[in-house]
Amino acid sequence: MATQHLSSASQAPACSRPYPMAHPGYGKRSAPDQQPRTVADFELLPVRERSIAAFIDRLPDGAAMDVKGLAKQLPLYGQQAVASALKALSVAGYLRRVRCLVGGEGGPVRWVFRTFWSRTARDNEWWAALIADTGDRTGTRAGARPGVPAQRAAEAPVRAGVPESAEAVVAPAPGVPVLTASVPAPAVGPSEAFLALARLGQRDARLGLSEADCAVLEPLAAEWLARGADAARLTQALTAGLPASVDSPVGFVRRRLADKMPPRLRAAAAVPEPREAPVRRAMLECVKCGVPGRPEALPDGLCRPCRQPAAPVTGASTDAGTATAADAGAPADRDVKAYVAGLRELLALPG
Repeated sequence: MATQHLSSASQAPACSRPYPMAHPGYGKRSAPDQQPRTVADFELLPVRERSIAAFIDRLPDGAAMDVKGLAKQLPLYGQQAVASALKALSVAGYLRRVRCLVGGEGGPVRWVFRTFWSRTARDNEWWAALIADTGDRTGTRAGARPGVPAQRAAEAPVRAGVPESAEAVVAPAPGVPVLTASVPAPAVGPSEAFLALARLGQRDARLGLSEADCAVLEPLAAEWLARGADAARLTQALTAGLPASVDSPVGFVRRRLADKMPPRLRAAAAVPEPREAPVRRAMLECVKCGVPGRPEALPDGLCRPCRQPAAPVTGASTDAGTATAADAGAPADRDVKAYVAGLRELLALPG
């Protein structure tokens, strides 16, 4: 006769039908670096939390993790019990609810809600590092274009450049000799300083310069432009107040370029452009109320109001003529008749 071996560890309730899955991108996510599953998992938890944790641990990734869905699959516990158990499991370090921003870079952006589960209990620092890494992985890599591999994007600028006197090689067909075609270097036009000097003769015939004269004076004229002067100001400075005759146009223009050189302006202090605040692509979410926030603001996966224990409810004051601080609860939490009687007594007092 076979002997049945019983284990002290709680077993996960068996599902009578396949567990419902969340929408793509939502639902359960298994955390990395978990210990192998053993019968001693969750043995330090209370019975209810141990049973629900064993059930969640066996769910596949992508399974729905809402309280109502879990309660339907756990006949022993209602929605309130499941919500309390999830809060306890978050405090114990087994799960965190996270909002992740997916998409962007020209495409649609949407928030997805995921419940990260770890069979091994983790501390707040470990969960904060996981959430930060999740936000980095959900974003698009900087510098990469959507739909273009990084290697192809890096090679594109190299292929676009054509070196001077390059040769384009045409891939030969079988039995056909290789054909090469020389690609001429792009023609470079005269500079703005050269053109300004060449047009002086059109402005005034006394300053007509040859091509060789313009080439000699081009560095001085380029320095004018580098110091903020434009071609119109340069021409005005060289042609204003000319003598009756100019024996050497090149010497005259050289002297004026040197004598009337504008001052070099100090480079203004670069004002840093305002940087946009980085978009957080993953935020923690309170397990109980769902409010989002940074991991440091939600220790144990709970916001401050949800971490504080509920204040004890006290009865009505024995002194009908005064209202104490302990008597300041909501009417639903106190004896309604005593509350109404106290109000009537207060209204009957003289002003």
